[in-house]
Amino acid sequence: MGQLIEFIGNHPLPVVAFLATLGMLVFTEYTRLFSGVKALGPYVATQLLNSGEAIFVDVRSDGEYKNGHIINARSMPVNNFDKHIHEIEKYKDKDIVVYCDTGMRASKAAGKLKKNGFTQLNTIAGGLVAWEKASLPTVSK
Repeated sequence: MGQLIEFIGNHPLPVVAFLATLGMLVFTEYTRLFSGVKALGPYVATQLLNSGEAIFVDVRSDGEYKNGHIINARSMPVNNFDKHIHEIEKYKDKDIVVYCDTGMRASKAAGKLKKNGFTQLNTIAGGLVAWEKASLPTVSK
């Protein structure tokens, strides 16, 4: 125990950096686990897509959507997402899969849907990048 205290005293900056990083990691995992939003792998998301029982929502910009998106996905850009929520209001109790390029914007949009009473929310872990990396198809308009 004495050596640990001595180490901390001799190396305060790396110890503080380690504790800050650990705190951020714990916070991120805590919010992910208790957010009520499931992160699906690309293949599980494909099963939902093929079953036809899920609504896919692309929250990237219109230009990104036109360059390539998952088939039958609805475009609801995150920058004006609140204006489009009414479009999927009737699917509150259905599986909703929200995605963007990497997952950051999708998490934000899923949080907004959660606040608006949607119950079965999912994101694609890794977003469209992971989808394409798994060699799954996209369509362009």
